[in-house]
Amino acid sequence: MRQPVRRALERFFDFHVEGAEHLPADEPYIVAANHHNYLDGVVLTLAIPRPLAFIVMPRVYRATPLHPLLHRHVGSIPINLERPDVGALRRALERLRQGGLVGIFPEGPFSTRGRLEPGLPGVGLLALRSGVSVVPAGIRGTYEALRGRWGYVPRRHPLSVRLGVPRRFSPDRLRGRRSNRLAVTQRIMDDIAALLT
Repeated sequence: MRQPVRRALERFFDFHVEGAEHLPADEPYIVAANHHNYLDGVVLTLAIPRPLAFIVMPRVYRATPLHPLLHRHVGSIPINLERPDVGALRRALERLRQGGLVGIFPEGPFSTRGRLEPGLPGVGLLALRSGVSVVPAGIRGTYEALRGRWGYVPRRHPLSVRLGVPRRFSPDRLRGRRSNRLAVTQRIMDDIAALLT
């Protein structure tokens, strides 16, 4: 199903991916991307050749009666942003330990203004605890495709994903300080921002 959907996006939305050569071939990693709307998950899934388990908020996980089935099928990890969610962190770490990939939108909820918002520190914590590489991704066009639209039907607009060079953060930085997690989060957000310029 992945290839027909990708071909349709390439044809109708001029979808393209840059930087796929940066993706690690056979090791676990985290993909961290900017976030405007539901299209981001679709285009990021098509840009990454291996299965990607997204960390998602409960309202996204349960958006319609079919969403929980879809999210369970693809291995999504629900997370509660209202309070610390140790269970979600454990599930993401386990996925990475098993050699899988985890997708995360560090901004948390959708950015309704069409620009990169500050990152939440969970991405820094996940990067430090796991010790795996973080691949930054800049997604373009999804905001414009759905801006002012009713429902889920996008207008024709070029869509692209630009993948950056992976960065690994030393777990030594995890010791004791929230400021270290914030610094790692900021570095990841800076990497994403550089891909959007």
